[in-house]
Amino acid sequence: MSPRPDRHERRYRYGAYSGGPDPLAPPYDVRAAVDEVGDRVLAGESLRDALRDLLRRGGNGRRGLDDLYAQARRRRQELQRSGRLDGALTRARALLDQALATERDALAERDEAAGPGGDPLTDFARARLDTLPDSTASAVRELADYEWTSPQAKELYDQILGELGQQMLDQQLAGLSSMLSGGGISPEQAAELRELLTDLTELLDKHARGEDTEQDFADFMAKHGHQLDGDPQNIEELLDLLARQAAASQRLLNSLRPEQRAELADLMSQALSQAGLQDEMARFSDALRGLRPEIGRPGRAQFSGQQGLGYAQATEALGELADLDDVLDQLARDPGDSGHTLDDVDVEAVERTLGRRAADELRQLAELERALRQQGWVTSGDDGLTLSPKALRRLGATALRRVFAQLSTQGRGQHDVGQAGAAGELTGSSRPWQLGDTQPIDVVRTVSNAIRRSAGTGAVGGVTLTVDDFEVAETERRTGASVALCVDLSYSMLAEGRWGPMKQTALALAHLVATQYPQDALQIIGFGRYAMTLSDTELAGIEPAYEQGTNLAHALALAGRHLRRHPGGDPVVLVVTDGEPTAHIDVDGEAWFSWPPMPETIHATLREVDALTRY
Repeated sequence: MSPRPDRHERRYRYGAYSGGPDPLAPPYDVRAAVDEVGDRVLAGESLRDALRDLLRRGGNGRRGLDDLYAQARRRRQELQRSGRLDGALTRARALLDQALATERDALAERDEAAGPGGDPLTDFARARLDTLPDSTASAVRELADYEWTSPQAKELYDQILGELGQQMLDQQLAGLSSMLSGGGISPEQAAELRELLTDLTELLDKHARGEDTEQDFADFMAKHGHQLDGDPQNIEELLDLLARQAAASQRLLNSLRPEQRAELADLMSQALSQAGLQDEMARFSDALRGLRPEIGRPGRAQFSGQQGLGYAQATEALGELADLDDVLDQLARDPGDSGHTLDDVDVEAVERTLGRRAADELRQLAELERALRQQGWVTSGDDGLTLSPKALRRLGATALRRVFAQLSTQGRGQHDVGQAGAAGELTGSSRPWQLGDTQPIDVVRTVSNAIRRSAGTGAVGGVTLTVDDFEVAETERRTGASVALCVDLSYSMLAEGRWGPMKQTALALAHLVATQYPQDALQIIGFGRYAMTLSDTELAGIEPAYEQGTNLAHALALAGRHLRRHPGGDPVVLVVTDGEPTAHIDVDGEAWFSWPPMPETIHATLREVDALTRY
C-alpha cells in the first residue's frame, strides 16, 4: 500500500464556478413571478404583455429571451466577419502555384545537368506548364497525367485533391476525422469509406421505402458507429445529422460566385474520382436528398474578412450560421402566440451556437413557463397565455392587502347589525338591559348580579331581582349586500394614470366578497362609450379601448338590473370614475358622445340615479 500523502502537502484551489449557471442557486420563485405579473396588471398593463415580458426580460438575476436573442445576433455578426468563403479555392491555388514553381526549379536543374544542348523532354514539360489554363480546377485536371520531375512538386500537387477530398468527406459524413488522417485518402481508407457509403445508402433506401427496422439501424451503428460523430439514437437523428452537414456544403457552393462555384465543384469531383468514391458518393447524395429535399433549396450567405476559410472551416461556419438563423427566428417569437411555447425552441441548437450557459438559461425559462401552467397559474387559450382563477385569487388578495394598508385601523371592518333580535346569533357577551331591547335575557348573569348586590346588603333568604340586575345576551346578524361596482374604462382613466388604481379597487373588492362575505352578490360593470358586465378574470385582462365616452347612465341601468335580481340583499352601488358623464344611449340604441356634455346626457344619467334612489 502506498503511503498517504502528508496533509501539509495537499493543495486546494478555489474559484468562481464557471461551468454554467450556479447549481446551488434557488430555482425560479413561481409565486414571485405571478406577483410580478400581477403588479404590472394592476398598473394597467395587459396580461398578455406582462406574461410575455416576464419571459423576454427574465428576472430573479437571470437573462431572458431578449438577452439570448441579442447574444445570437452578436455571434452571427462575428461569424460573418470571420473570413472569406473562397478559402478552399485560395488554398488549392496556392498549393498549385507552389507545386509549379518547385517543378520549374527542378526542370531548370535538369537542363543544366544535360549540357549545352539541353533536354528536349524538359522543354516539352516546361511548355506544357506554361500553357496550363487559368482555372485552378482545369489546371489540376490537365496535370492528372503529368510526369513530375520533382517529388516535392508531386507531393504538393497530390495534396490539393487529397486535402479537399478528406475535408469534404469528413464534413459530409458527419465527422470522420478519427478515420481520415494525413494529407489524403489511402487505398485502405477508401475501401472503408466505400463500404460505409454503400451500407448507409442501403439503409436510407430502405427507410425511404418504409422497410427499415430498428434492428437495421442498430446493425449499421454496430458496424459503422465508431466512424461517425454525433451519436445518433435512431434513423431520424442520423438523417438530421447528415442533412445538416450536406446543407452546409450546398450553402457554401450557393454563396460563391458562379465561376468560383464551378471551380470548387470541379475540384470536389476530381477529389472523389481520385479516391474512387465518386459513384458511391453520388448514390448517397441522391438518397439523402430524396429524404431531405430541403437540402437543395437556394441559400446564400455573405461573409467578410481577410483570412480565407478552408472547406471544412467554411462549411462549419455556414452550418453554425444556419443554426443561428433558426435560433434567432425561434427566440423572436413571443411565448403564447399561436400556441408557441419555449419547449418549441431547439435547445441543442442554442447550445451548439451560444454555449452551455445560454442553453441552461433557456431551459430555466422553459421550466418557469411550464411551472406556470402545471401549477395552475396560467392557462392557454386562443388569445395566448392568461392568468388562471388561482392566480386571480392571489392577485385579488395582493390588491386587498394594499387597500387595507392604506385604511385606518379604527372600526370593526364588518357590515354587522347591532339590533339583531332574538333570532340573531349569540356573540358570547352580554350588556345591561335597556328599555326596548328584544335580545334574550342572560339568566346566569342576571341572577349573579342580584346575588352580588344582595350579599353587599347582608340580606338573608331568597334573591330579589331588580331592574338593574337584568342583562341581555348580545346577538348579531350579518346582512347580505347586493353590490354593483361600476368602473370607468374610458381613455381618460389610462391617460391620467388611474387605470391601475381602478383595477386594484375592483379586484380587491371581488376578493373580499369571495373570501369574507360569500353571501354578498357582486357584479362588476365596466363602462366607456357603452357599459358591460365583467368577471374578475375579464377585468384583469381587459385592455384600454382608446375611445372617448363615459356612459354612466348605461352602467347605472345595468346596476339596477343586478340589484333587482338580488332583492334580498342591501343594495349598494359604487362608482369609480374620473369625470362627469359624456355619453348616453339614444332612442335608436346607439351611444352618443359629446364634450361638453349635452343636457340629454345629464338628464339620462339623473333618471337612472333617481330610479336607483327610489329602489
